[in-house]
Amino acid sequence: MVTASASAFRRAQPASDRIRSIALSSVLLPLSVPVSDAKVLTGRQRPMTEVAFLFAELTTEEGHSGVGFSYSKRAGGPGQFAHARQIAPDLLGEDPNDIDRLWTKLVWAGASVGRSGLATQAIAAFDVALWDLKAKRADLPLAKLLGAHRDAVRCYNTSGGFLHTPLDQLLENADRSLADGIGGIKIKVGNPDQRADLARVAAVREHLGDDVPLMVDANQQWDRPTATRMGRRLEESRLVWIEEPLDAYDAQGHAALAAALDTPVATGEMLASVAEHRELIRAGAADVIQPDAPRIGGITRFLKLAALAEDAGLLLAPHFAMEIHLHLAAAYPHEPWVEHFDWLDPLFNERLETRDGRMLVPARPGLGISLSEQARAWTVESATFGA
Repeated sequence: MVTASASAFRRAQPASDRIRSIALSSVLLPLSVPVSDAKVLTGRQRPMTEVAFLFAELTTEEGHSGVGFSYSKRAGGPGQFAHARQIAPDLLGEDPNDIDRLWTKLVWAGASVGRSGLATQAIAAFDVALWDLKAKRADLPLAKLLGAHRDAVRCYNTSGGFLHTPLDQLLENADRSLADGIGGIKIKVGNPDQRADLARVAAVREHLGDDVPLMVDANQQWDRPTATRMGRRLEESRLVWIEEPLDAYDAQGHAALAAALDTPVATGEMLASVAEHRELIRAGAADVIQPDAPRIGGITRFLKLAALAEDAGLLLAPHFAMEIHLHLAAAYPHEPWVEHFDWLDPLFNERLETRDGRMLVPARPGLGISLSEQARAWTVESATFGA
């Protein structure tokens, strides 16, 4: 019989750390120009003038730290902060290694308001911070901690192609993006005048030439007949994908459209849980799945969804938040895309590098980001917990 002394058993146990303090901040990022997509032109929303961010900064007894964030466009930012403030104390004294267990603890702490949407978007800030902390403690970029398949990811720019942008400015923006090492260009469509959409796409394709990857995004503003007609007309532009042609929850409509078109169909960014994405995958509703880690509850939930997407053989192109999604895309087995937005640059001291059409995974530990003084200055509400 094999025995071991109590002291030897203790030495074999993994080191345990505890969460000592949590700082929350609600930050309003102003946009230099009001932004309009098809939802504005069809009267469903007002132009976007700011983005609300929820930041969570965690510190442990051993001095490790992590930062994570979630966000909301237009409404919802104060609600995310309020929910996060209520559940934050449940993390104090916990082992930060137990990320999946802590996600479950937090979701049940607020289960009466549901396990998707605003509640899990608030949890996302904590979850991302825990993963950032774990990778920093290992002295690895998050992508390497997860098991990277690549050190750089194909990237495309969206922020220069909104519908409020005149065509000549849009073409100039596209040229600048390509000169900066970004690999593809996405522009918005969904204009009530479909002829204007077709002319705009044709002009961009002609300007870029045949070799530059081009995507379009209708932001859910077409009905099924319109999406089918427009999809067929747009085939000649050799698009990488048509994004959100239909309502985000219309899995059957997306599946029928994907079957009818040669151009791949992309969707998923507006869904707020893994369960909702699972329905898209089951229905065959997407050739390209576009999850948003802050929207579905953080990195823990994203990894579960990524396993489903990989099993279904889907292309992955995460939405927004490139500071998080670059690492997650680098760890996806099939060659992915990541979306380039320069809106968040003022929030962080570091910048992500693009070269030869790809975004490079930073060598810095964790996510490789730290909050700037400008982010501190834009803070409208804050709360701290613990020592």
